[in-house]
Amino acid sequence: MSLSPTVRLLAALIAAMALAALALQFLSVQRNNADDTLWETLWRLGRFFTILTNGLVAGTFAVLAIRGRVASPVWLGGVTLWIGITGAVYHLLLAETDGEKTGIGCWANFGIHTSVPIVVLLWWLAFAPRDRLNVTAALVWMSWPLIYVCYALLRGQFDGAYPYFFTNPDRIGWTGVLTWSAALAGAFFVAGLLQIALARVVRNR
Repeated sequence: MSLSPTVRLLAALIAAMALAALALQFLSVQRNNADDTLWETLWRLGRFFTILTNGLVAGTFAVLAIRGRVASPVWLGGVTLWIGITGAVYHLLLAETDGEKTGIGCWANFGIHTSVPIVVLLWWLAFAPRDRLNVTAALVWMSWPLIYVCYALLRGQFDGAYPYFFTNPDRIGWTGVLTWSAALAGAFFVAGLLQIALARVVRNR
């Protein structure tokens, strides 16, 4: 599917928003860990699902803007789902306990958890091809959170730091990790089905 110049420009703006939010998050973390080197800060940030998923958004929409084509509707739908859940989980469970209420950290949080998820979802609903998405796509979309869990577990074995409690076998045991991983995959699957249903409702209207 070819994209119009206007749609490509909007994709470029989304990529720029994600990159700007990531840059602000980098500056915020580096400010709070002044002794860290550039690579240590990047390593610290790279353990979080939110950061990696915003990176996927930036890369995906930059490619869309440059190429002017949607190569894979399944991939684009997956990126939309992953960043959407990132925003939803933050606002439902984490926003009230977040200590960054002002300054760079506040703007970084707003970018990676609020503005980027919203604009990606709106772009997808308005411009992305969605007519061939089905249950198989929802199953495929479970792969990224499961890959992330494996990555977080592997990192944790090396440096002893686990970004979330459900990836920490020292805290909840390996049975707990497996249980939470299955629940996480199931939640993404259900959310994927709801996203496909939403797309069909919007298309029919």
